[in-house]
Amino acid sequence: MKLAVLGSGSWGTTLGLHLAQAGHSVSLFSSSEKKARELEQKRENRELLPGIKIPDSILISADLDRVLEGAEGVVFSVPSHVLRTVAKRAAPLWPQGAWALSASKGLEEGTHDRMSQILGQVLPAGTAVGVLSGPSHAEEVAQKIPTTVVVASAEPSLPGRIQAVFHTDYFRVYTSPDIVGVELGGALKNVIAIAAGILDGLGLGDNTKAALMTRGLHEMRRLGVGLGASAETFSGLTGMGDLMVTCVSRHSRNRLLGEKIGKGATLKQALSEMSMVAEGVRTAKSAVELAEQAGVEVPIMRQVYGVLYEGRTARESMAALLSRAARPETDPS
Repeated sequence: MKLAVLGSGSWGTTLGLHLAQAGHSVSLFSSSEKKARELEQKRENRELLPGIKIPDSILISADLDRVLEGAEGVVFSVPSHVLRTVAKRAAPLWPQGAWALSASKGLEEGTHDRMSQILGQVLPAGTAVGVLSGPSHAEEVAQKIPTTVVVASAEPSLPGRIQAVFHTDYFRVYTSPDIVGVELGGALKNVIAIAAGILDGLGLGDNTKAALMTRGLHEMRRLGVGLGASAETFSGLTGMGDLMVTCVSRHSRNRLLGEKIGKGATLKQALSEMSMVAEGVRTAKSAVELAEQAGVEVPIMRQVYGVLYEGRTARESMAALLSRAARPETDPS
């Protein structure tokens, strides 16, 4: 197939590489002309994926019209806060009949829209929209380390079609009809991962992190079900699986940001030391606001929000969680 990947960060570059290696014709879009020229000339994303060569067969350009021309499928791999802008640029150039796939994990600040909702609102009417999510750090996929992900869509035939495009002997793709749950799992786990990093920064132990991840998954499931997702989805790759890897991996930017805060950095200081976007920072706002609207308790996410935006210290938030009233484990609150 002829495919376009919009976004030249670590994940966009990796997905472009993967699709080219799977035998497809790939065009890669960078919003920065300087970055596009650098990638084109050096054939390597030296800042984010050093040592991984980009084959000459991949077209790299900052000309969106050129990248989209003739594409049968378009993969969006940009930070959640710019997805709407990029989609609006792409809409008037949209190739007839092309499907759209979001590989971004987040919720839009203000609207709380999921990425597929944004694409459905902005792209031409009738465009089939799907999402790809799961435990899949770009640094490992680029090295062909075995990885499993999920493709979901409200369009019944689309997950199977995209599965056939992406599936290889090291990149195993499952399908799901629960696009709400798949997207919420990929977004909400980033908030819990910030909390996990804070624990690391405080020097706390494995017992504490295991408790955080377990109760964090409980919050993700509870909020997801309140927003229309299937509870079962959160026990799978895009819930528990993605949560596990994001809370423990050295590649996790959300965990790293939390660790910096746990060691005493302010949010501004922590962000200034990072070259990649930590989606959980913005998602924390949307998650707390959505939980309030749905009448769902999310104490861990609420404490992360307090640390990020209300000036609470990491230790104050930890104390607040530990001082909550004792209750049965299966209590819905």
